[in-house]
Amino acid sequence: MTDDELIARILHRDSHMLIVDKPAGIPVHAGFGGGETLDAHFEALRFGLPNPPALAHRLDRDTSGCLVLGRHRRATAELGALFATQKVEKTYLAVVCGAVADDAGMIDAPLAKVAHERRSWWMKVDPAGQPSRTEWRVVARGERLTVVDLSPKTGRTHQLRVHMAHLGHPIVGDGVYGGDLARGVDKHLHLHARRVVVPFLKKKPPVVAEAPVPDHMRRLLGRLGALDAAGALVLPAGPMS
Repeated sequence: MTDDELIARILHRDSHMLIVDKPAGIPVHAGFGGGETLDAHFEALRFGLPNPPALAHRLDRDTSGCLVLGRHRRATAELGALFATQKVEKTYLAVVCGAVADDAGMIDAPLAKVAHERRSWWMKVDPAGQPSRTEWRVVARGERLTVVDLSPKTGRTHQLRVHMAHLGHPIVGDGVYGGDLARGVDKHLHLHARRVVVPFLKKKPPVVAEAPVPDHMRRLLGRLGALDAAGALVLPAGPMS
């Protein structure tokens, strides 16, 4: 990714924050694997300010969509607090394995980080873990796959991936929690942070940003009838709740 390509993916810009459409396949910051990171391009997002923006939260490497950045230290701290206290409304689009029976529901399953024989760690449902809740609704159905909207009510690591696998419907492409079933449909993770609502200033409406459907998800979404003739996402009427 080039600086100009990241600039072209800005969804919202004001004096306090930027919201960018993060591409799948690139980590937001350096980890053990090395390679390119998104934050290496943040210098290009200063737009006249003395320092580059900073991450207000995280998205997994293979998750695409809305990523919020603070443009200065105070904004980053305030945004981080909003995310930590679950005041930011996040909605993710996912394609999951299997035909989900119900139209909507709430997954209430505590999560804990544990050691793993083939990985340094992973997350699993554990009654002794941290409280974790995910609201979901069906967007479109096929015989073997389902498109869902997911709204995390807590912010645990890998929460959506673990919860959907726990429900018996792992996210397509998630070989870690979905194994061969999920990996066999498509190698790319089909999880997209499609919408974010940030109530930053008390006397102004919240900032709302929406990220377009990424190319790697369009084939399955189209096949399942979740896209209209113009390629736009078709959502159920009304709010998720």
